[in-house]
Amino acid sequence: MSPVNFEQILDKLRSDQSISQNIVHWQTLDPKPGSFADYPDFLNPRLVETLKKRGLDQLYIHQRLALDSLSGGADTVVVTPTASGKTLCYNLPVLNTIMDNPASRALYLFPTKALGQDQTTGLSSLIDDLGVDIKTYTFDGDTPQNVRRAIRSAGHIVITNPDMLHSGILPHHTRWIKLFENLKFVVIDEVHHYRGVFGSHLANVIRRLRRICEFYGSDPVFALSSATIANPDELASRIIGRPVRLIDENGAPSGEKHFIIYNPPVVEPRLGIRRSAVNEARRLAEWFLREKIQTIIFAHSRTRVEELLVYLKQSVGKAFDRGIKIAGYRGGYLPNERRKIEEGLRSGEITGVVSTNALELGMDIGSLDVSIIVGYPGSISSLWQQAGRAGRRKATSLTIFITNSSALNQFLGANPDYIFKKSPEMGIIDPDNLIIRTSHLKCASYELPMTTEENFGADGTTEILEYLEDHKVLRKSGKKFHWSSEIYPAEQVSLRSASPENFVIMNESDNHKVIGEVDYFSAPYFVHPEAIYIHNGETYQVTNLDWDGRKAYVKEVKVDYYTDAETKADLTVLRINESQSKGDSVINLGEVSIRWVTTMYKKIKFHSHENVGFGQLSLPEMEMNTEAFWYAFPEDLKDRMGFGGEETGAALRATANLLGKIAPLWVMCDPRDLRSISQLRAPFTELPTIYMYENVPGGVGLSEKLFTIRDELFGACLYHARHCGCENGCPSCVGPPLEIGENGKPGAIKLLEMMLSATTVQPVG
Repeated sequence: MSPVNFEQILDKLRSDQSISQNIVHWQTLDPKPGSFADYPDFLNPRLVETLKKRGLDQLYIHQRLALDSLSGGADTVVVTPTASGKTLCYNLPVLNTIMDNPASRALYLFPTKALGQDQTTGLSSLIDDLGVDIKTYTFDGDTPQNVRRAIRSAGHIVITNPDMLHSGILPHHTRWIKLFENLKFVVIDEVHHYRGVFGSHLANVIRRLRRICEFYGSDPVFALSSATIANPDELASRIIGRPVRLIDENGAPSGEKHFIIYNPPVVEPRLGIRRSAVNEARRLAEWFLREKIQTIIFAHSRTRVEELLVYLKQSVGKAFDRGIKIAGYRGGYLPNERRKIEEGLRSGEITGVVSTNALELGMDIGSLDVSIIVGYPGSISSLWQQAGRAGRRKATSLTIFITNSSALNQFLGANPDYIFKKSPEMGIIDPDNLIIRTSHLKCASYELPMTTEENFGADGTTEILEYLEDHKVLRKSGKKFHWSSEIYPAEQVSLRSASPENFVIMNESDNHKVIGEVDYFSAPYFVHPEAIYIHNGETYQVTNLDWDGRKAYVKEVKVDYYTDAETKADLTVLRINESQSKGDSVINLGEVSIRWVTTMYKKIKFHSHENVGFGQLSLPEMEMNTEAFWYAFPEDLKDRMGFGGEETGAALRATANLLGKIAPLWVMCDPRDLRSISQLRAPFTELPTIYMYENVPGGVGLSEKLFTIRDELFGACLYHARHCGCENGCPSCVGPPLEIGENGKPGAIKLLEMMLSATTVQPVG
């Protein structure tokens, strides 16, 4: 790539009015020199020599700090940007230890099979260059049975994922004696992915792992890595159950980076609908591809990947004879095909790639020149991971984040500080969620009998074991609880759900092949009759929901909309855990029971978020106990606002909508993990009240965190409502006027001002 051409492209972006008028923020990040350190004396000379032959004359400072920390026996989490060499932070101490003592073992956990296989390839290449006998294997669901025996007996480094550790290794620990007796390191990569339910499950899997290690006489050091979030050391510590050392001093050099936030123009002001982010991505990508500037485009789903790929191949087709090559990358491509694309990106043979978030993780594809991100990927950390794919060490690079019409996208477009200053996002987990913890106590009891002296997490372990004994799941003998059920417990526990029961999703278009599952409490939302179920970017329609059989039948369809289920909920407060007053209002944190029934669904058009139809539903009533926080307004709220009852109810509804849309930014959760409802006169408080509750049985700590940082959340919502360009509400802020009423948005602004007006918070009682 010619630097002159790249600078010319940047100038064109600034001068072309059809582009520049949609640029809402342009951030330039100055180039940064590298910060280096020498190899330590304790590192094996053969390892040092091999690294120097690879051109690594020195380590980055964070690599040296991590090497010293881990080699000294300290559990450590490393937080540095994409492509900053985090892999060496844990590979060096692991390899050094095994070279000094060949009996040593290490266990690597990656969130996806593809990333695990990619890391195996890179690590094996380094081991080949070393010329030493360190056997490295991937152990996942695709590993043949005959190979599994060799891994258990001879594998120095076993690379797997949390699901396989949970169901394929820990329950069969007697076959893995060599691993557990000699385990020196456990590596947990991409820690920021383990949040909410998944992270709460992983923390319990690690409790089981440490328990088995103790049984075999080992005590491994934990090496963790993460993208930038607000609480990496806290999250890492909660996952492994003990303190960690944080290393976040990035020593990797970087060139000048330009980060543009691009907001497509409004095409329907009344509805707040903007021009398609996909079409804008195609238009912008063409500029760079025609100039042979190596570009990656991130899209949310495989459908969008293929759509963009078709568009770009059509529009850039005439340039192919100049050596321009464009590829797609997503789940569903064969491994050999993906490896070929990765190599093409590293070598420069491929000019452009359109990818799902599969290339966001630590795949080795080199560094490209431009990253185009189509829509907010779900977290600030993911946004930076995708942006980090652009940027060679000394060259200029560019990221363009194209926002869509959703409230969270528009909020970030209007508030770039949330991207460029310290991330507000926190990885939140609750390892002691009663349902999740009980599930893993069953698994732990199957693996090794539990004793009355053991504390599996918080207090109350014995009480849970006695409960399981009463229900004939465990059998007590002396001070030990033994597994007595015929059921294999790990198979009954999904790490992705807090619900004890799942619905299996079967594709009628492919001989009833199982394509996924959804937990019991989410089934009415996502697999109700006529629902559009999206799996790996493909769209399916639910033809039948067999409630008693826990099965949902789907067929493949091509549609331009998705479905959004609506429920009628009845909330009952069970217990108040914390209560504070704020002026004349009261804010509570506590436990609630939610009883709800899904009554209808809306058809929402992709991109524009228009409501294009609806349907009625008749489904069983559901009940779930969870955690919530709620804000109770003064009894005379209507008088203070100068509104009637109907308008006040609309304002409460609009405020609840906005809180539910913006809150996931702080707690790094899926928007579906939080629900918000409003009541003009709540039965419990007998006051106008807004509730935010976790859509997870028992809760995983999201409510508690929001309770703590509520003023930040209220302030962010107020700013967004004030600065959204619509008059009376739209999908980009509080919701459309048809849903919240004509005065819903002005009323929400008044309410949020009231929620922030009392700055002094005093505990109640």
